[in-house]
Amino acid sequence: MTAVHQAPSAGPPPPGPPPGAVPATRRAGGPPALPGGPAARREPRTGAARLVPRTVASRIRAVTVLVLIGLAGMLAVTWAAVDDARDGVRVIGHDAGPQVVATGDLYTQLINMDARLADALLIGRTPNLEAKREQALREYDNSRRSAGTALLQAAKLADDDTEERTARELLDAVARYEGLAGRALLLDQQTPHTAGPPPETVLKVYRQATDLMKLDLLPKAYNLTLDNGTLVRHTYEDKQNAVSDGRLWVMATGVVLLALLVGLQLFLAARFRRMLNPALALATVATLVLLGVSFTMLGGQADQLRKAKEDGFDSILALSRARAIGNSANADQTRFLLDPARADTYEQIFLSKSQTILYVKADSLAQYSAAVQTPGREREYLGFLGTEFSRTPLPGQDSALTSVFTEYRAYQRDDRALRDQVANGQRQQAITARLARSGSPFGTYDVALTKLIKIHQTAFDDAIEKGDGGTAGWNIVIPIAGLALVVLVLVGVRPRLSEYR
Repeated sequence: MTAVHQAPSAGPPPPGPPPGAVPATRRAGGPPALPGGPAARREPRTGAARLVPRTVASRIRAVTVLVLIGLAGMLAVTWAAVDDARDGVRVIGHDAGPQVVATGDLYTQLINMDARLADALLIGRTPNLEAKREQALREYDNSRRSAGTALLQAAKLADDDTEERTARELLDAVARYEGLAGRALLLDQQTPHTAGPPPETVLKVYRQATDLMKLDLLPKAYNLTLDNGTLVRHTYEDKQNAVSDGRLWVMATGVVLLALLVGLQLFLAARFRRMLNPALALATVATLVLLGVSFTMLGGQADQLRKAKEDGFDSILALSRARAIGNSANADQTRFLLDPARADTYEQIFLSKSQTILYVKADSLAQYSAAVQTPGREREYLGFLGTEFSRTPLPGQDSALTSVFTEYRAYQRDDRALRDQVANGQRQQAITARLARSGSPFGTYDVALTKLIKIHQTAFDDAIEKGDGGTAGWNIVIPIAGLALVVLVLVGVRPRLSEYR
């Protein structure tokens, strides 16, 4: 019988996976394996997670970029603040400020011209007073030349069409005034008279000249002063606020930059197990020094701007205005004697100008003269001299201001005595006594006021000089400091980044 051959058995079936085993298609702790390919990669990140650096090298680069951005921000706000401080000093100390002084001097010289013309006409051809007449005419010519110089300077500094047009109109008006003044002097020579009011033909021409001065020349000159004074005030307010705000921004950006540098230093120390990165440490110290110096410098600039404006410019402008009005009032005293027909008008104008200089409530000039004689009430007064007491005291200011008040009271007493003489019918005696004396109480008062102005002028010049010096070289310091800090930061991180190449 034929045996039937059977296929050999394939052996026992392979054992199945033990209970709880992970299937071969899934790796422990990972994503399912892709059939027929390598293990699945990590899922891509989305949203804000994509911005977070994965590797150590990328984290170092990211923090370094933030440090450089912080450095750029700090340098930018420092540059802007320095530029604001420099502009403020330029406008107040070298542009609009000097223009205000020039136009203020123009105002004073124009008043002096009219006052000296009145003196010459009042003296007339009086024997033994020829020297005084010649002196009055010389001072008239000096004031005329000084007014021309001040007017040319004001025209040169004019920076808009309105100021240029006003300057040209002033030139034309000065020429017309000089023509009338020359005509009055010529008529006065043709009709000689002794000390006292000149003939009516002379007075008629002089009235035209002095009216032109008061109604045309002086208002235009004062408008130039006001325009530039307003520019100085607005510039000061804008730049002072800008410097103060810039100072705060410098501190804020500097603190952020220091925090980033310290953070980078700590990260490198922890990751690479090094106690200190010398280049980054030096950059941190240099940043701290730059921040401190910048913050202090800007504070100093803000203080110098304040001193130049408040301690110098404001007082110079106010006291120069007081001096000019005082000269005009003194000329009104001469006009009071020169032109009896307008004597009451000139007396009332004298009172108005006196109250502008030092305000005391009074209904008449006699009441005013008596009221200002009371000592110890200076701080209660208003006007240009009254407000001077509210200023920050400067070296020598108190004694100079006391002297000004003393001489001003003496001048008002002298004026009262002169007017009482005229009221008693002694006009000619008052004129003779006024012209015969060698000095005058007003001259002494004017000298004392000039000394006070010089104190504030010194404070102004000192503040402007320090303001100019405070920002000198910072257009070089800032970029050099920025470049040095960039180099230090890159030198500090480059060796660490090279370890990952």
